Amino acid sequence: MTAQEICAVENVELSFGRVKALNGVSLSIREAELFAVIGPNGAGKTSIFNVLSGVYRPQKGSVTFGAESILGTKPHRIARRGMARTFQNIELFENLTVVDNLMLGRHHHLNYQWFESIIWWGRTRSSELANRRRVEEIIDFLEIEGYRDLPVGMLPYGIQKRIELGRALAMEPKLLLLDEPVAGMNAEETEDMARFILEIRSELKIPMILVEHDMGLVMDLADRVMAMDFGTPLVTGTPEEVQNHPDVIRAYLGPVSEKTITDVTDEAP
Repeated sequence: MTAQEICAVENVELSFGRVKALNGVSLSIREAELFAVIGPNGAGKTSIFNVLSGVYRPQKGSVTFGAESILGTKPHRIARRGMARTFQNIELFENLTVVDNLMLGRHHHLNYQWFESIIWWGRTRSSELANRRRVEEIIDFLEIEGYRDLPVGMLPYGIQKRIELGRALAMEPKLLLLDEPVAGMNAEETEDMARFILEIRSELKIPMILVEHDMGLVMDLADRVMAMDFGTPLVTGTPEEVQNHPDVIRAYLGPVSEKTITDVTDEAP
Protein backbone atom coordinates (compact mmCIF):
# COMPACT_ATOMS: atom_id res chain seq x y z
CA MET A 1 0.00 0.00 0.00
CA THR A 2 1.09 3.57 -0.71
CA ALA A 3 0.70 6.46 1.72
CA GLN A 4 -2.53 7.56 0.03
CA GLU A 5 -4.14 4.12 0.00
CA ILE A 6 -6.36 3.10 2.88
CA CYS A 7 -7.37 -0.32 1.58
CA ALA A 8 -5.78 -2.76 -0.84
CA VAL A 9 -6.84 -6.12 -2.26
CA GLU A 10 -4.08 -8.11 -3.94
CA ASN A 11 -4.62 -11.10 -6.24
CA VAL A 12 -7.57 -12.48 -4.28
CA GLU A 13 -9.07 -15.82 -5.27
CA LEU A 14 -12.26 -17.16 -3.72
CA SER A 15 -13.86 -20.49 -4.58
CA PHE A 16 -16.90 -22.41 -3.42
CA GLY A 17 -16.16 -25.97 -4.36
CA ARG A 18 -15.50 -25.93 -8.10
CA VAL A 19 -17.11 -22.52 -8.56
CA LYS A 20 -14.58 -19.66 -8.61
CA ALA A 21 -16.32 -16.51 -7.37
CA LEU A 22 -13.21 -14.29 -7.56
CA ASN A 23 -10.21 -14.87 -9.75
CA GLY A 24 -7.13 -12.67 -9.36
CA VAL A 25 -8.94 -9.60 -8.05
CA SER A 26 -6.74 -6.63 -7.15
CA LEU A 27 -7.85 -3.12 -6.26
CA SER A 28 -6.82 -0.22 -4.06
CA ILE A 29 -8.82 2.61 -2.50
CA ARG A 30 -7.32 6.04 -2.06
CA GLU A 31 -8.22 8.73 0.43
CA ALA A 32 -11.52 10.53 -0.33
CA GLU A 33 -12.02 8.41 -3.47
CA LEU A 34 -15.23 6.98 -4.86
CA PHE A 35 -14.28 3.65 -6.43
CA ALA A 36 -16.99 1.71 -8.27
CA VAL A 37 -17.20 -1.99 -9.10
CA ILE A 38 -19.48 -2.94 -12.00
CA GLY A 39 -20.36 -6.12 -13.83
CA PRO A 40 -23.31 -8.29 -14.89
CA ASN A 41 -25.15 -10.43 -12.34
CA GLY A 42 -22.82 -13.09 -10.99
CA ALA A 43 -19.69 -11.09 -11.78
CA GLY A 44 -18.46 -11.28 -8.17
CA LYS A 45 -19.23 -7.75 -6.98
CA THR A 46 -20.90 -8.71 -3.71
CA SER A 47 -18.25 -11.37 -3.10
CA ILE A 48 -15.67 -8.57 -3.00
CA PHE A 49 -17.70 -6.82 -0.30
CA ASN A 50 -18.01 -10.06 1.65
CA VAL A 51 -14.24 -10.56 1.51
CA LEU A 52 -13.57 -6.98 2.59
CA SER A 53 -16.02 -7.14 5.50
CA GLY A 54 -14.80 -10.53 6.73
CA VAL A 55 -17.83 -12.61 5.79
CA TYR A 56 -15.75 -14.68 3.35
CA ARG A 57 -12.10 -15.63 3.67
CA PRO A 58 -10.38 -16.07 0.30
CA GLN A 59 -8.14 -19.05 -0.42
CA LYS A 60 -5.43 -16.83 -1.95
CA GLY A 61 -4.37 -13.21 -1.89
CA SER A 62 -4.20 -10.45 0.69
CA VAL A 63 -6.54 -7.78 2.04
CA THR A 64 -5.08 -4.77 3.85
CA PHE A 65 -7.03 -2.06 5.62
CA GLY A 66 -5.29 0.80 7.39
CA ALA A 67 -1.86 -0.76 6.74
CA GLU A 68 -2.84 -3.99 8.55
CA SER A 69 -3.95 -7.34 7.16
CA ILE A 70 -7.58 -8.15 7.92
CA LEU A 71 -7.64 -11.66 6.48
CA GLY A 72 -9.30 -13.93 9.02
CA THR A 73 -10.55 -11.00 11.09
CA LYS A 74 -14.14 -11.28 12.34
CA PRO A 75 -16.66 -8.91 10.73
CA HIS A 76 -17.40 -7.06 13.98
CA ARG A 77 -13.69 -6.40 14.52
CA ILE A 78 -13.33 -5.07 10.97
CA ALA A 79 -16.28 -2.79 11.67
CA ARG A 80 -14.54 -1.54 14.80
CA ARG A 81 -11.49 -0.71 12.72
CA GLY A 82 -13.65 1.63 10.66
CA MET A 83 -15.26 -0.24 7.78
CA ALA A 84 -19.01 0.25 7.39
CA ARG A 85 -21.41 -1.28 4.90
CA THR A 86 -24.89 -0.78 3.53
CA PHE A 87 -26.87 -3.66 2.06
CA GLN A 88 -28.81 -4.11 -1.15
CA ASN A 89 -31.68 -5.60 0.85
CA ILE A 90 -32.53 -3.20 3.64
CA GLU A 91 -31.39 -4.53 7.03
CA LEU A 92 -33.18 -2.24 9.48
CA PHE A 93 -35.22 -2.98 12.61
CA GLU A 94 -38.70 -2.11 11.34
CA ASN A 95 -40.30 -1.70 14.77
CA LEU A 96 -37.64 0.71 16.03
CA THR A 97 -37.66 4.43 15.30
CA VAL A 98 -35.26 6.16 12.94
CA VAL A 99 -33.28 7.49 15.91
CA ASP A 100 -33.01 4.05 17.50
CA ASN A 101 -31.84 2.46 14.25
CA LEU A 102 -29.16 5.12 13.84
CA MET A 103 -28.09 4.73 17.48
CA LEU A 104 -27.33 1.09 16.73
CA GLY A 105 -24.58 2.35 14.45
CA ARG A 106 -23.03 4.11 17.44
CA HIS A 107 -22.71 0.89 19.46
CA HIS A 108 -18.94 0.60 19.32
CA HIS A 109 -18.56 4.26 20.31
CA LEU A 110 -20.22 3.71 23.69
CA ASN A 111 -17.57 3.87 26.40
CA TYR A 112 -19.31 2.25 29.36
CA GLN A 113 -19.97 -1.29 30.54
CA TRP A 114 -23.34 -2.99 30.40
CA PHE A 115 -23.82 -2.91 34.18
CA GLU A 116 -23.31 0.86 34.21
CA SER A 117 -26.36 1.27 32.01
CA ILE A 118 -28.60 0.05 34.82
CA ILE A 119 -28.37 3.53 36.31
CA TRP A 120 -28.47 6.24 33.64
CA TRP A 121 -25.93 8.55 35.23
CA GLY A 122 -22.33 9.67 35.05
CA ARG A 123 -20.34 8.16 32.19
CA THR A 124 -23.40 6.34 30.85
CA ARG A 125 -25.44 9.51 30.59
CA SER A 126 -22.68 11.63 29.05
CA SER A 127 -21.82 8.94 26.49
CA GLU A 128 -25.46 8.44 25.46
CA LEU A 129 -26.00 12.17 25.04
CA ALA A 130 -22.83 12.59 22.98
CA ASN A 131 -23.81 9.76 20.66
CA ARG A 132 -27.36 11.07 20.37
CA ARG A 133 -25.97 14.44 19.27
CA ARG A 134 -23.99 12.70 16.53
CA VAL A 135 -27.14 10.87 15.38
CA GLU A 136 -29.03 14.16 15.21
CA GLU A 137 -26.27 15.57 12.98
CA ILE A 138 -26.72 12.62 10.60
CA ILE A 139 -30.49 13.12 10.59
CA ASP A 140 -29.94 16.74 9.54
CA PHE A 141 -27.33 15.74 6.95
CA LEU A 142 -29.68 13.21 5.29
CA GLU A 143 -32.72 15.49 5.62
CA ILE A 144 -34.91 13.00 7.49
CA GLU A 145 -35.92 15.21 10.44
CA GLY A 146 -39.62 14.64 9.79
CA TYR A 147 -39.25 10.89 10.26
CA ARG A 148 -36.95 10.75 13.29
CA ASP A 149 -39.48 9.38 15.81
CA LEU A 150 -41.38 7.05 13.46
CA PRO A 151 -40.89 3.27 13.17
CA VAL A 152 -38.89 2.68 9.99
CA GLY A 153 -41.29 -0.03 8.85
CA MET A 154 -43.89 2.70 8.23
CA LEU A 155 -41.62 4.76 5.97
CA PRO A 156 -41.27 4.85 2.17
CA TYR A 157 -38.67 2.61 0.57
CA GLY A 158 -36.44 5.49 -0.52
CA ILE A 159 -36.36 6.91 3.01
CA GLN A 160 -35.49 3.49 4.42
CA LYS A 161 -32.52 3.30 2.03
CA ARG A 162 -31.44 6.70 3.31
CA ILE A 163 -31.68 5.48 6.91
CA GLU A 164 -29.61 2.43 5.99
CA LEU A 165 -26.95 4.84 4.76
CA GLY A 166 -27.31 6.91 7.92
CA ARG A 167 -26.72 3.91 10.18
CA ALA A 168 -23.46 3.22 8.33
CA LEU A 169 -22.44 6.88 8.68
CA ALA A 170 -23.20 6.69 12.40
CA MET A 171 -20.25 4.32 12.72
CA GLU A 172 -17.94 7.17 11.59
CA PRO A 173 -16.31 4.90 9.01
CA LYS A 174 -12.88 5.25 7.49
CA LEU A 175 -14.18 3.30 4.48
CA LEU A 176 -17.80 2.99 3.35
CA LEU A 177 -19.06 0.08 1.25
CA LEU A 178 -22.25 0.90 -0.69
CA ASP A 179 -24.04 -2.17 -2.05
CA GLU A 180 -26.51 -1.00 -4.71
CA PRO A 181 -27.68 2.09 -2.80
CA VAL A 182 -30.25 3.10 -5.47
CA ALA A 183 -31.64 -0.38 -6.27
CA GLY A 184 -35.42 -0.19 -6.62
CA MET A 185 -35.57 3.61 -6.42
CA ASN A 186 -37.43 5.94 -8.73
CA ALA A 187 -35.67 8.80 -10.54
CA GLU A 188 -36.24 11.40 -7.82
CA GLU A 189 -35.03 9.08 -5.04
CA THR A 190 -31.98 8.17 -7.12
CA GLU A 191 -31.09 11.84 -7.61
CA ASP A 192 -31.39 12.45 -3.86
CA MET A 193 -29.15 9.48 -3.03
CA ALA A 194 -26.58 10.59 -5.62
CA ARG A 195 -26.48 14.02 -4.00
CA PHE A 196 -25.88 12.54 -0.56
CA ILE A 197 -23.11 10.29 -1.87
CA LEU A 198 -21.37 13.30 -3.42
CA GLU A 199 -21.71 15.22 -0.15
CA ILE A 200 -20.25 12.31 1.81
CA ARG A 201 -17.19 12.48 -0.42
CA SER A 202 -16.86 16.27 -0.53
CA GLU A 203 -17.89 17.22 3.03
CA LEU A 204 -17.14 14.15 5.16
CA LYS A 205 -14.13 13.05 3.08
CA ILE A 206 -15.04 9.37 3.49
CA PRO A 207 -13.66 7.06 0.77
CA MET A 208 -16.27 4.73 -0.72
CA ILE A 209 -16.55 1.56 -2.75
CA LEU A 210 -19.75 1.53 -4.77
CA VAL A 211 -21.39 -1.55 -6.28
CA GLU A 212 -24.24 -0.50 -8.54
CA HIS A 213 -26.13 -1.59 -11.68
CA ASP A 214 -27.21 1.96 -12.57
CA MET A 215 -24.42 2.74 -15.04
CA GLY A 216 -25.49 6.34 -15.48
CA LEU A 217 -25.05 6.89 -11.73
CA VAL A 218 -21.69 5.11 -11.67
CA MET A 219 -20.26 7.03 -14.61
CA ASP A 220 -21.43 10.35 -13.15
CA LEU A 221 -20.10 9.80 -9.61
CA ALA A 222 -17.08 7.49 -9.65
CA ASP A 223 -13.46 8.60 -9.74
CA ARG A 224 -12.33 5.15 -10.91
CA VAL A 225 -14.21 2.05 -12.01
CA MET A 226 -13.33 -1.63 -12.07
CA ALA A 227 -15.37 -3.81 -14.43
CA MET A 228 -15.69 -7.53 -13.74
CA ASP A 229 -17.12 -10.59 -15.44
CA PHE A 230 -17.42 -14.09 -13.95
CA GLY A 231 -15.22 -13.15 -11.00
CA THR A 232 -12.37 -11.81 -13.14
CA PRO A 233 -11.40 -8.13 -13.45
CA LEU A 234 -11.61 -6.85 -17.02
CA VAL A 235 -10.27 -3.32 -16.69
CA THR A 236 -9.79 -0.56 -14.11
CA GLY A 237 -9.71 3.09 -15.09
CA THR A 238 -11.67 6.31 -15.36
CA PRO A 239 -15.39 6.03 -16.13
CA GLU A 240 -14.74 7.09 -19.73
CA GLU A 241 -12.03 4.48 -20.21
CA VAL A 242 -14.12 1.69 -18.76
CA GLN A 243 -17.44 2.34 -20.46
CA ASN A 244 -15.79 2.39 -23.90
CA HIS A 245 -13.50 -0.59 -23.35
CA PRO A 246 -14.31 -3.40 -25.82
CA ASP A 247 -14.08 -6.15 -23.17
CA VAL A 248 -16.59 -4.33 -20.98
CA ILE A 249 -18.98 -3.74 -23.87
CA ARG A 250 -18.70 -7.39 -24.84
CA ALA A 251 -19.46 -8.56 -21.27
CA TYR A 252 -22.61 -6.46 -21.10
CA LEU A 253 -23.88 -6.46 -24.66
CA GLY A 254 -22.44 -9.48 -26.45
CA PRO A 255 -19.72 -9.82 -29.06
CA VAL A 256 -20.88 -7.15 -31.51
CA SER A 257 -22.27 -3.77 -30.52
CA GLU A 258 -21.63 -0.11 -31.30
CA LYS A 259 -23.36 1.03 -28.12
CA THR A 260 -21.80 1.95 -24.80
CA ILE A 261 -22.96 0.68 -21.42
CA THR A 262 -24.69 3.94 -20.58
CA ASP A 263 -26.64 3.79 -23.86
CA VAL A 264 -28.24 0.56 -22.67
CA THR A 265 -29.00 2.03 -19.26
CA ASP A 266 -30.64 5.07 -20.84
CA GLU A 267 -32.83 2.87 -23.05
CA ALA A 268 -34.06 0.67 -20.19
CA PRO A 269 -37.77 1.09 -19.42
